[in-house]
Amino acid sequence: MLDPVTALGFLAGFLTTVAFIPQLTRARRSQSTKDLSLPMFASFTTGVLLWLMYGIAIHSLPVIAANGVTLVLAGAILVLKIRHG
Repeated sequence: MLDPVTALGFLAGFLTTVAFIPQLTRARRSQSTKDLSLPMFASFTTGVLLWLMYGIAIHSLPVIAANGVTLVLAGAILVLKIRHG
């Protein structure tokens, strides 16, 4: 059983991570990312990578899990933005 603080971390990570799924789905279907800011997604993706590294450094499974998945989703959106600008 998870302690309440770890459960809270997993819930927060889950919600902030799945928030990217509709954007990624829309961008893939429409092949359009014109309304997305390249500097914002580049800095966000870099920040998520740094959070992942931090989570690994402090051995925090909620931080690692959430930011690992978010990095994949945000990175995919960033690639689509670069390809379809």
